[in-house]
Amino acid sequence: MPEKVYRRRYGVTYLIILIAAIVMYFMPDDCSGAQWHRAQWHRAQWHRAQGAVWNTTYNITYRADRDLADSISAVFRQVEMSLSPFNPASRISLINRGESMQTDSLIARVFGISQRVYSLSGGNFDPTVSPLVNLWGFGYSRRPADGKAPEPTQAEIDSALRLVGIADCRIVNGLMEKKSPGTTFNFSAVTKGYGCDLVGAMLRRNGCEDYMVEIGGEMALRGHNPRGTDWQVQIDAPVEGAATHEAMRVVALTDCGVATSGNYRNYRVDSLGHHLGHTISPRDGRPYATDILSATVVAPTCAEADALATACMASPEADAVAMLKGMGDVRALLVVADGDTLRQIRVRGL
Repeated sequence: MPEKVYRRRYGVTYLIILIAAIVMYFMPDDCSGAQWHRAQWHRAQWHRAQGAVWNTTYNITYRADRDLADSISAVFRQVEMSLSPFNPASRISLINRGESMQTDSLIARVFGISQRVYSLSGGNFDPTVSPLVNLWGFGYSRRPADGKAPEPTQAEIDSALRLVGIADCRIVNGLMEKKSPGTTFNFSAVTKGYGCDLVGAMLRRNGCEDYMVEIGGEMALRGHNPRGTDWQVQIDAPVEGAATHEAMRVVALTDCGVATSGNYRNYRVDSLGHHLGHTISPRDGRPYATDILSATVVAPTCAEADALATACMASPEADAVAMLKGMGDVRALLVVADGDTLRQIRVRGL
């Protein structure tokens, strides 16, 4: 063998042996293979990120070997520029105004979930109800500073209803085909949940297997909490106008998404003093009157849980229960007004 080749191979071999020796030196005496990976896992620390995003708050707890705050913010920006109807430069805003019909992977995902829940709910869940949500003062436009919007006329409601119908919309070759040029989308009933899922996916890509991502009350959960047990999730009692959160139940959950919808906090009062909930019916274009005060749903993903919880609030009690029972991978807790008392309906033991 030529001397230069020999020296090169000998040098490479020596370097490999040296690296292995250094690794073995720093490895615990009784640690090898899976034990080594467990030792590395134990070096990870718990981190917490808190703040405001999308007109609400977020609270994220995760176990990682480094701080991932910048990556979390990057996910928020991605969701904002894709799905926020409040941002005039977002992809969904361009579609709503008819300036561009080009979708992206985020829009395609929430659109698919929305069509599925539309079908499961018998049409009670429909993000194209957006013009009506705006009319009633709950959407991204026509929102006065004092929170009071004039009640729309029947003519305005009828005009907006003609634009509603996600069943008549589709994505073809990445382009959105709308029912009407005036049809608009507001995926807010899915976006917070989907945002939780996307942050969770980013954390997993960075080696995190234990986290709780909460945005505006919706949660994506995985692994264990800092105490080494399942995450403890508080389900609030639907107390109207409460300044603090009153616990109804605390449940242990993991590897799932959790979402709660209710009209007891997000409502407005009309000229006659009636409380109008923010869930608008795609059938008659008015705030949906239901005895369901709140719906908490546990599903494989937070986006699905978010959409299903909203669908419950737009459905009669019997329809909501039938929809949830027809889904084998979903659990739920509905709180229903029964006269002056509250009645709980549990689906699969939640």
